[in-house]
Amino acid sequence: MLGLCLGLAGTIWAQVPAEQMTLSWTHTIEKIRWAEDYRLTNEGFILEQARVKGSGAGMEIPADAVLKDGSWHYKPHLPILPMLKLGRTPEAGDYQLCVSSTQAGQQCHSMSYWVGEPTTEQPSIELWGCDIPS
Repeated sequence: MLGLCLGLAGTIWAQVPAEQMTLSWTHTIEKIRWAEDYRLTNEGFILEQARVKGSGAGMEIPADAVLKDGSWHYKPHLPILPMLKLGRTPEAGDYQLCVSSTQAGQQCHSMSYWVGEPTTEQPSIELWGCDIPS
């Protein structure tokens, strides 16, 4: 079964059944909420949609974005991403990760639910698609 692996340098810290996921966080400087919706395939992540509550440092809203329910919605045009590498420190706060699969339904938790609190000793994490036991 296709799932989501969380870890670093190929070492798996957690496996979560997932066919789709939403990764969201609050920008550390601008304090603005950001969210990205991905579909997971055997080749990697397809970024299907992104949302941001406003603009700011490094957060330019694309020209084709549409304001809906207080957020700017847009579709990024990126190739399939084989892996996501995320910065993760106590000062920045944690990501929220919502995963869904046909077998496990939908779950939303802070990333620390699966891999523990962010630490200065381990300031990043990687996410990739992997086969997990049924």
